[in-house]
Amino acid sequence: MTREERNEDIQKEIFKEENQAKVKKWMIRTFKFLFIVIVLFVSFFFYNTYVATSSFIVKEERIIDSKLPDNFNGLKVIQFSDLHYGSTIDSKKLKKIVKMINKRNPDIVLFTGDLISKKKDISNKEQEKLIELLHSINASLGKYAIYGDEDNGDNYSTIMNQSEFTILNNEYELIYNKDNSPILLMGVSSEIQKLMDLSKAIGYYSTEGANTDIFSIAMVHEPDITDDLLSERKINLIVAGHSHNGYIRMPYLGNPFKIEGAKKYDQAYYDIKGTKLYVSSGLGTEGEGIRIFCRPSINFFRISNK
Repeated sequence: MTREERNEDIQKEIFKEENQAKVKKWMIRTFKFLFIVIVLFVSFFFYNTYVATSSFIVKEERIIDSKLPDNFNGLKVIQFSDLHYGSTIDSKKLKKIVKMINKRNPDIVLFTGDLISKKKDISNKEQEKLIELLHSINASLGKYAIYGDEDNGDNYSTIMNQSEFTILNNEYELIYNKDNSPILLMGVSSEIQKLMDLSKAIGYYSTEGANTDIFSIAMVHEPDITDDLLSERKINLIVAGHSHNGYIRMPYLGNPFKIEGAKKYDQAYYDIKGTKLYVSSGLGTEGEGIRIFCRPSINFFRISNK
């Protein structure tokens, strides 16, 4: 074998080793990348399943308003919303939510719409369980609900009525506590469903002898009707649902995905010329069932006049 041939063989061996080293390096990088992707996917799955959509929190808010009558001083109100039962919420999770509500001994409980997931065909057995759990919610002065954009009339009214919730379908109610100084609760049905009738919802103010200075609470599903409501009448407290505060809230950017009915008011809290608007982040989910930096929650208000 000539020197040239030996050099050529050596050169081929060097190239072979270099190629093997490159392939090995590429395989290691690919493995690392796939490993990171798998870890991130598994972490996101566990976060979304066991924390983001299942680890419920209570947002407690202190509200002071001099218009609240003395006999209601220290009033405890709980709002929960957008259950979407059958999505990320089942009977086991609802039982946990009910326990969280009852633990706080609320005077008034408000449900601001969207009870059952639009993708859920609820069975009779599941409906009975849902009624049983909602019925077990305790509130000394009453439980109230309104229609959300996904609440079908007959089925929804049957469930809520049997659960001893009073549905305020563009209606109002005076709530009394021990004496003759009531507070006013108004319920506005979904605008998206074309059910909203503000004139009926605030009809109390048109009655003879109405107290125009009464402490008032309004329940709405879509928060963006707030401006229409306030153009008719000053309200002390408005509670809304629908937006879920966006499901996804990015630091410094907020909610990147606006939805109909919550394009203007999608954050958790607003003060609009003295009217306090609280928008629930909801409990269930729709669509892909994903939450990022937006935990499911109930709102717990402690209201006093001093």
